[in-house]
Amino acid sequence: MAIILSDAGHHAHLLPLTFTRPVAQLRPGILRISEGWYVRSGLAVGYRTEAYLSPSFPMPAEDSPRFEVDGSLFPSEDLVAAVMNIRPGEVLVGDGRALAFGIAANEAPGEASWAAPPAFLKPVQFTGDVLRFDRPWRIFQHCGQAIAQDFKLLTEGRRSQPLSALNTVVGDPGLVFLEEGAVVEASILNTKAGPIYIGHGAEVMEGCMLRGPIAVGDHAQLKMGAKVYGPSAFGPECRVGGEVNNSVILGFSNKGHDGFLGNSVLGEWCNLGADTNNSNLKNTYGEVKVFSHAEGKEVDTGLQFCGLFMGDHAKSGINTMFNTGTVVGVGANVFGAGFPSKRIPSFAWGGSAGLEAYDIEKAVVAARRVMERRHVPLTALDEAVLRHVHGLEAPKA
Repeated sequence: MAIILSDAGHHAHLLPLTFTRPVAQLRPGILRISEGWYVRSGLAVGYRTEAYLSPSFPMPAEDSPRFEVDGSLFPSEDLVAAVMNIRPGEVLVGDGRALAFGIAANEAPGEASWAAPPAFLKPVQFTGDVLRFDRPWRIFQHCGQAIAQDFKLLTEGRRSQPLSALNTVVGDPGLVFLEEGAVVEASILNTKAGPIYIGHGAEVMEGCMLRGPIAVGDHAQLKMGAKVYGPSAFGPECRVGGEVNNSVILGFSNKGHDGFLGNSVLGEWCNLGADTNNSNLKNTYGEVKVFSHAEGKEVDTGLQFCGLFMGDHAKSGINTMFNTGTVVGVGANVFGAGFPSKRIPSFAWGGSAGLEAYDIEKAVVAARRVMERRHVPLTALDEAVLRHVHGLEAPKA
């Protein structure tokens, strides 16, 4: 048995974050969505995604009957149990959509089947709560619920590493969990609104102030004096300083200096220059619109607070100012005075004064240097994905 996590028609709606990964590789809490399915089900996991991503994210090897699941769904205990109870020829439905299919080894549901399950399949109704990450802003919106459920999964029946007496805990100390090698010194940790999870080898430096729910990934660092308002989640090897509110950084990215990041999602291998700030609230206090690659225009988010969405390997220069609801593509390099455009394509180079294409050869060299600093190689498959995205999105001369 195995689980196939399908993009299920959501891939374009989650760009630029999914230019370089399947939907189920997003990390809204402590774990990637796919990791949550693997840990909770105990089954092998694979992906049905865009053709150019498939070599990096293959299908599961097993040829036995499988479950095909909407990869945008958070794997709650109830949902995982419901999926594992369906059989070939059945479809689990909820919220008017297909959530999962029971399939034989040679079957594959079409994209349209997710929105309108075929009548020849036996519907099985799921009555539990469905937590879906089908738009970029859902990632920070539902981050707190994801952290809480991941925290319970990873810590139940286990004992935290001891927390230094030099720290101050406001709320329940039992909601602070330090994995092996984690270091937290002379900081304030408030768990009244949710848990605080500190991963293997992670460090919270002196003077940090944390209000849960917060997740700090393996070997990540919170710099001295960082102020972090939950729900916020930082993946492995992140470097985070300054002020952060309700934001998610998928991993391996740097916001190491003063400056504000709010209601935002950053991909991997990003770097925000010193005093980079983003707006998360319009001066009119109106609803924020965000560019959608799927619709090719700005769409309503229904949110008053909404900040920055940045694809992998994107960078900002010092003192960069991002407007409310800005979307920055993969490998973009943004700098200069004034507010840049709210929509910056992948591999764009520049800012408010204009954009040009970032040469792909130089971009690949830079990506390799950045990854080597964390002792991660840029593989041939990684490079092929970057070149493909450059061909899709880079500004034309």
